[in-house]
Amino acid sequence: MNGPLLRFGYGTNGFADHRLDDALAILADLGYAGVALTLDHQHLDPYAPDLSARLTRLAGRLDTLRLAVVIETGARYLLDPWRKHRPTLLCDDGADRRVDLLVRAVRIGAELGAEAVSFWSGTAPGGQPEEVGWDRLVAGCEQVLTAAATAGVIVGFEPEPGMFVDTLDRFTDLRGRLGAPAGFGLTLDIGHCRVVETDSVPDCVRRAGPHLVNVQIEDMRQRAHEHLPFGDGEIDFPPVLAALDQVRYRGLVSVELPRHSHAAPVLARDSLAFLRKAAP
Repeated sequence: MNGPLLRFGYGTNGFADHRLDDALAILADLGYAGVALTLDHQHLDPYAPDLSARLTRLAGRLDTLRLAVVIETGARYLLDPWRKHRPTLLCDDGADRRVDLLVRAVRIGAELGAEAVSFWSGTAPGGQPEEVGWDRLVAGCEQVLTAAATAGVIVGFEPEPGMFVDTLDRFTDLRGRLGAPAGFGLTLDIGHCRVVETDSVPDCVRRAGPHLVNVQIEDMRQRAHEHLPFGDGEIDFPPVLAALDQVRYRGLVSVELPRHSHAAPVLARDSLAFLRKAAP
């Protein structure tokens, strides 16, 4: 069984070759507490004409399988078939399309009873002045937060290596520029801490603790943004999970292996066994 505080999930972006129903059944059979559901063209298309019916069915399925859910919005080519993760909230053209996707994600999260809806800044266009980037990001986040407040949904903002907001310091800056709203939380990717932060990974968890609403987890090596199965990177996980326990984080801790769908059932099984052994 999971520890008394830590609840483990698995990301559907690591089950790209499975039907969503099959992926959910596997995760439930293995004993996961929840799922990090990426909105995409395959598993759950936020632009599908029959989205309402799909959500009703999916909500029932999640309830039957007793799986909690968080919504992820990092599908690579959902908005632009030519450019990965574009447009972003900082783009000269198309930022409104990203805002529309995130507002749709908030509404989907509300329908499914999601614990959080997660998103990131994206990259800025080349040559864009820093303050222009901040202004556009704040404006986009404010629109998402308005929708989230109306829907009663918590959002988790994720610092992502290589993006405009890539570190905990930049997240803190963004949160301050937004006026520190109550519904604006943090999605912390444990592997990213190893890549971009100067503090130890457990110290990053403790620093992030007051704002945590969503956690992603995988192994990673310093200065190499590559999501790895546990044991293939450099992170010592018992202190990390102990830190999550220490800050009394209650949300999902979801494995994120988006480039390992070819071995999804085996990796999901092995990952849960690893996390249970490493948990306090």
